[in-house]
Amino acid sequence: MSPDPDQERLHTSVLVAPAAERRRLRKQRREAAARLRAQQRQAEKNALRQKAEAERAERRARQYLPAAGEPGPAALRNPDRFRLPRHQDTSASLGGAYPFLAEGGLGADGMFIGQDLYSGASFVYDPWVLYQRGIITAPNIVLAGIVGSGKSSLAKSLYTRSLPFGRRVYVPGDPKGEHTPVAEAVGGRAIALGAGLANRLNPLDEGHRPSGLSDAEWATTVASRRRSLLGALAETVLARGLTPLEHTAIDLALTQTVAENSVPILPMVVDRILDPSDDPTGRLAEDGRLVGHAMRRLVAGDLGGLFDGPSTVEFDPSLPMISLDLSRVTENSTLISVLMTCASAWMESALLDPNGGQRWVVYDEAWRLMSHPALLRRMDAHWRLARHYGIANLLVFHKLTDLDNVGDAGSAMRSLANSLLANAETRIVYRQESDQLGTTAQTLGLTGTEQKLLPTLGVGQGLWRIKDRSFVVQHQLHPDELAAFDTTRRMTGGA
Repeated sequence: MSPDPDQERLHTSVLVAPAAERRRLRKQRREAAARLRAQQRQAEKNALRQKAEAERAERRARQYLPAAGEPGPAALRNPDRFRLPRHQDTSASLGGAYPFLAEGGLGADGMFIGQDLYSGASFVYDPWVLYQRGIITAPNIVLAGIVGSGKSSLAKSLYTRSLPFGRRVYVPGDPKGEHTPVAEAVGGRAIALGAGLANRLNPLDEGHRPSGLSDAEWATTVASRRRSLLGALAETVLARGLTPLEHTAIDLALTQTVAENSVPILPMVVDRILDPSDDPTGRLAEDGRLVGHAMRRLVAGDLGGLFDGPSTVEFDPSLPMISLDLSRVTENSTLISVLMTCASAWMESALLDPNGGQRWVVYDEAWRLMSHPALLRRMDAHWRLARHYGIANLLVFHKLTDLDNVGDAGSAMRSLANSLLANAETRIVYRQESDQLGTTAQTLGLTGTEQKLLPTLGVGQGLWRIKDRSFVVQHQLHPDELAAFDTTRRMTGGA
């Protein structure tokens, strides 16, 4: 039986119609998606076109400065905004690329020194303030500069400007007498010693008694200081260390002199060394013969006239400034060393007073002082104890190679001289000659830029190295300070 054609057509339409409908719907969806994408692209093109037209309109409306600048009140003004592309990098890289960076300074607490030549700001310095803030751990200062560079004026400014803050100043040796007018101007005292003057200095004076010591402690301290001082004086005159026998001779003579006299003086000790009263065998006189004759130079020989009687001057630690003027004995290096040794011991009791306050100790013309072992050892002790006793030591000399002239290479004296520099975290370098640059840079660890800077510094300009920070500072003086600090009167014909 053949199939019915009508039934077959009906079955085919039922199976085929849904597939065609699905194709039509998919086509419609594709066309709709294509229209949406086209509309989106057209919208983006329109937005870009509008943005480009706005930028063109802004450029057309922008006003540019004339080549010669704008006249009148609008001169040197640009109405356009300053634009830079964004750039990201480390602070170390940007610090070298950005030209407008400057050191932040040391703060505003302390003494005004002058102007920081890099930042243009005021430069203020105070070793005690910086120590309290933890910026430095040692308050000592080294100042070097050739003659005429202005280092002496800076040293005087440092300590005189600190006087209103309650600090005091001790100058245990002033070979040129430069600090005498300054001491007198600030209400202090300058003690002048030398041939032909009436002033006498007794090395066996008790000195200033620190607060808080009992009578027994004070007696022990005085006896120890006297023995140490007499030994240092003998070593200076002999230019060598003392033997144990010579130490014994000095100690026995000193003990007997103090026991028999209320005011012991150096001639009494010399007489006891050369002629012991309790020496039946003569052995003690023989042991102390050389040291006795050496110390006799201080009371009756070529070094006499300064230590042969009771002191005619008094060390007053309450004064704002005390200076020992040695300008009349500059031709005698041994006498300078002896006087400095006595003055150091004289001031030592006041320096080591824990209630004495904050004090400056200024060592001017340090190249003279460091050549004497006894003085160098005392300086080293003062520098090591600076923090404990509130002392700021200031060492002034011409150039860093002066340290190479102290003792032989590898000697104990050379090591002590180098330790002074190591214990000073503030190092101020004024103008140096070209042949000194290599040694100066190596000693202080200067960079190449800093080394090249030193010969170009003007008067009053210095490189300040404070621990690991550097400043180039122009020292500024008040007219009254300039008149008081001037050291060129004889050369310039001033009054």
